[in-house]
Amino acid sequence: MKKCIHLFVSGVLIVAMALCLTACGGTETSTESLPAGTDTPAEVAEGSGTENEPVEAAWRPEEPVNMIVPYSAGGSTDLLARAVEAVWPKYCDQPIVIGNYPGGGGVTGAMMVASAAPDGYTIGIGYGSGPDMSMPFLQEVDYDPFEMLDPVCLLSVHTVMIVVRSDSEFDSMSEVVEWSQENNTPITASVSGINGTIDLAFKAFAYYTGADINIVPHDSSSGAITDLLSGAYMIGGGHPSDVLPYVQSGQLKCLAVATDERDSAMPDVPTLREQGIDFTSFGSIKGIMVPEDTPEEIVDYYEQLFVEIAADEEFIDSMLSMGQPVMYMGTEEFAEYFAEASEGNRKVIEDLGLAYYQQ
Repeated sequence: MKKCIHLFVSGVLIVAMALCLTACGGTETSTESLPAGTDTPAEVAEGSGTENEPVEAAWRPEEPVNMIVPYSAGGSTDLLARAVEAVWPKYCDQPIVIGNYPGGGGVTGAMMVASAAPDGYTIGIGYGSGPDMSMPFLQEVDYDPFEMLDPVCLLSVHTVMIVVRSDSEFDSMSEVVEWSQENNTPITASVSGINGTIDLAFKAFAYYTGADINIVPHDSSSGAITDLLSGAYMIGGGHPSDVLPYVQSGQLKCLAVATDERDSAMPDVPTLREQGIDFTSFGSIKGIMVPEDTPEEIVDYYEQLFVEIAADEEFIDSMLSMGQPVMYMGTEEFAEYFAEASEGNRKVIEDLGLAYYQQ
């Protein structure tokens, strides 16, 4: 089965976030910044049947289900998987077994899903992250996210936050740019994963502003934040689950969010565009994937299962506690959204001159 729909767009895809977490101010639940057409938790719940009611489907698993996380334990994708795992028994009689398989910027784990039998017993999480949105344009790879995997649904999109230590002299991104120009000295930036979502956002920021930024990728988001906190770097970046604990504890402060609209988790923090920087990051898309040619009844089962999970109050609360929005999209809508984001990301990578076919 192939449900991906290739769409070609000009310009940059706007990824809007909806978070409900007390951090950098703001405690009210808001759905105003959800992407157009995205189901809110209430709408998902309304169409999902009675709470805890078993999912009725033509296919059901009869043995444990393996969920592949293509990244290390403790990262934003892994935390999302653990939130799913916590409520999974409410909606599926078979247990879920989570395995972390980092490597290749996420390609190693994605390939494990792609090479698995399309029998419903191996699914992946994080579909739409770096290896899917960036890697096919950065280098020639055997891995093709459109041809080797099928989408099931979208669960979340994680924005890119630009942060500094709380004692930093910088209070805005314009001050960062001005400092770089006035001192003729590079800004040092700590990020995770070379050519990953956060690294590319920082490269784009430097490109569109002309700021001289020395961007240093790390093996993990935790390592990048630890080095920023040590004072070894001037600015840094991460997803909400990476940085919000340090914002809440007063160790970091947020300078900007790289989305088109303000993040509801931190309504006092301006976007890059509000600060005169014409760039919007796509963020890190977190969908569910299965091997190509997985039978439709199996995809339908998991699509419905995750409708139930996305509407579960325990799951929603867990997601809010780590600063990850619940942004459910069904299979067909997610396929279109995925294709739009991929095309938009290709344009940014080409603007940066990083596409392998430009070398």
